[in-house]
Amino acid sequence: MITELARRLWVRASIFAVAGIFTAIIGIALAPLIPADWSGKIGADSVGNVLQILASSMLAVTTFSLATMVSAYATASSATTPRVAELLIQDSSAQNALATFVGSFLFSLVGIIALNAGVYGDSGRVVLFVGTIGVIAVIVITLLRWIDLLARFGRVGDAIDRVEAAAVHAMRARWKHPCIGARMRAGPAPTVTAVTSAKIGYVQHIDVEALERVAATAGGEIHVDALPGAFVDTARPIAWLDFTPDEAAIEAVRAAFNVGARRSFDQDPRFGLIVLSEIASKALSPAVNDPGTAIATMAALVRVLAILAERREGESEIFYPHVFVPALAVDDLFDDAFSPISESGAGILAVGVRLQKTLRALSAFEHPEFRDAARHQSRLALERARHALALAEDVAKLEGEASAI
Repeated sequence: MITELARRLWVRASIFAVAGIFTAIIGIALAPLIPADWSGKIGADSVGNVLQILASSMLAVTTFSLATMVSAYATASSATTPRVAELLIQDSSAQNALATFVGSFLFSLVGIIALNAGVYGDSGRVVLFVGTIGVIAVIVITLLRWIDLLARFGRVGDAIDRVEAAAVHAMRARWKHPCIGARMRAGPAPTVTAVTSAKIGYVQHIDVEALERVAATAGGEIHVDALPGAFVDTARPIAWLDFTPDEAAIEAVRAAFNVGARRSFDQDPRFGLIVLSEIASKALSPAVNDPGTAIATMAALVRVLAILAERREGESEIFYPHVFVPALAVDDLFDDAFSPISESGAGILAVGVRLQKTLRALSAFEHPEFRDAARHQSRLALERARHALALAEDVAKLEGEASAI
């Protein structure tokens, strides 16, 4: 909840706005500490004109920045997939830039009001002048970073990089703790008590620590049945318990599953793979016809999946021994990543060749399930290409690539 709140644009803008107001007001409190003759020496009387310029310019820059961000969201959604827009909205650099402009505007506004009301004396003007110089320095640095960000913000390459980073973060966390810190669930779950969701939607986050507290208190086990990313309703069990809980325990188990209308990248590595695959499929559509983007996306998919094949020193630590969570299925990960691409790019030889080479690269990684999953996707892609490609030579070339897997 705190993480989601911190990503909201209005939260960061509000913090910067309060900081700007506080900076303008603090001059009143510090005025008695400043010698009165300093005002004339440093030209603090001109601070009113500077604040007027700052207020008018920051209002214009804020309006321009908002328009630019909204345009980038729309461009990214149409060029890639609407799921990318959420990552752009959460971008900390863009939020910091907009929050800095809003905070600077309010700083100037409060300073102007205080000056016209006669609140500042000569000493107070000195403090306000110094604060204004500091705010201008922050604005200059922020503008330079903002200009650099705008050069790529919302572009297709930027969107791929952002989705890849989110997918890598989630996959890295799952590689470190394959069962989110719980024990691996193997075999059928206990059927003593089933807990269903109170909401209809996607599991965005599971508080495994809360489940551990419920299970440890009852001296039993909780087996998770709905991983992050799963669509749940009020009839499907999200967890099974091997004990009979009271109503408070059932509500605690339900509360541990954060269910929302949309999927989230944080605990859901499959979602990152799906979004990357959607970008590739969109690029291969007749309206876009950009095989190069699809090929670049496949490289990102390899980097994300390769995390699971990294060497691990020892077993992952179990933090929640009373909770059992199923591990990610490699077949599902490969299916999420490559099936949409093989469907959309079945009739494009360059995409088919790159897909087979991508699967061959993954099959060579030291993971016990990668080779079989890669071969399965290779066979599917080859069969789809046989129905879509008109030339026998093209099909033969793909068959040669597939035979090397």
